[in-house]
Amino acid sequence: MTRAVLALNAGSSSLKFALFSIEKGEGATAPSHRIASGELEGIGTHPHFIAHDASGHTLVDERWDPATTGQAGDDAHHGPMATLMDWVGRQLGDVDLMAVGHRVVHGGPEFIAPVRITPDILDRLTALTPFAPLHQPGSLAPIRALLAQKPDLPQVACFDTGFHHTMPAVAQAQALPREYAARGVRRYGFHGLSYEYIASALHDCAPRLSEGRTIVAHIGSGGSLCAMRGGRSVDTTMGFSVLDGLVMGTRCGHLDPGVILYMLREEGLGAAEIENILYHRSGLLGVSGVSADMRDLHARTAISPEVTQALDLFTYRFAQEAGAMMAALQGLDGLVFTAGIGENDAVIRAAICARLEWAGIRLDAQANAAHRDIISTPDSAVEVRVIPTDEETTIRRHVLMCLA
Repeated sequence: MTRAVLALNAGSSSLKFALFSIEKGEGATAPSHRIASGELEGIGTHPHFIAHDASGHTLVDERWDPATTGQAGDDAHHGPMATLMDWVGRQLGDVDLMAVGHRVVHGGPEFIAPVRITPDILDRLTALTPFAPLHQPGSLAPIRALLAQKPDLPQVACFDTGFHHTMPAVAQAQALPREYAARGVRRYGFHGLSYEYIASALHDCAPRLSEGRTIVAHIGSGGSLCAMRGGRSVDTTMGFSVLDGLVMGTRCGHLDPGVILYMLREEGLGAAEIENILYHRSGLLGVSGVSADMRDLHARTAISPEVTQALDLFTYRFAQEAGAMMAALQGLDGLVFTAGIGENDAVIRAAICARLEWAGIRLDAQANAAHRDIISTPDSAVEVRVIPTDEETTIRRHVLMCLA
């Protein structure tokens, strides 16, 4: 009997989704294929719903005013989720939607594997909001909407922090008084669903790298590196929060805590103001002064020294953090680029690899420009690959594994 799984990847005002058909089989290995994928964006303001089939043909492209459905503020996800679920029902017809899987940003120290959501589980995930105050609410809002609309539909939480639970204790520790560790203040790591997908892809396409020492670079509007040995996380650049590590679109990356003390004492800023600066006004946007979008920045490099400085800082910090990951791995066999910038920006990949030539990386310029799977030269000591990520496929696997 054919069934279906819906995978949801929620942000604060957007919701990516993928709909999979599941053929008869057991667990995460049951045969499946993607029926459709798309996005709900502008949630809470002017929702826009767009979906495509597996061939890329547009299935729906709809906009509406949230005021017409009475959905705004805290209930902003209810109207869009109802629209999505009605559409999914029409797409599936007689096919049974067996479950919905959700990307949840933070699982805390307790949740390291996918879990079926109950009211109690939801309460415990809500209690983790102080660890990810800008992201956890967006992760949980679609879950609440579905619990209200379809209480009998199984839902599964899939955690972005879960993949990194294999990091050794020394990589998880913060050098703070011990009572903070008891309260859950430690290095967690994020982008785990993406890294798990890349680990499985490497197992199939590059067994040597899968078993060896590999840095995976998930770089998009947010970004991090993960040091993998044998397909397991050894260390990562994001720690307690999604602010740490690399320079990102609007986030600062690694920052001396003394800067925050300066903002508090000398400028008299409050927590909300500092949070806004670090999450929304820093990174590429803050340094360039014009944009967080890499495409805009490339177009301005010839006319703006501030943009050039932002791009230089982006690649410099990448190389710095990659050096730390190499130290954790005690060497390097492979480097994998993934996510929006990693998959599509040949200029940034070339600049990064130039900064890492000391590690034995030799880039094939033509292969890089053509976005080929392998972009290093045959004599490169480190194999460099480009692998598109697919977090929704990881969510689908987690749902089937959890329900099995």
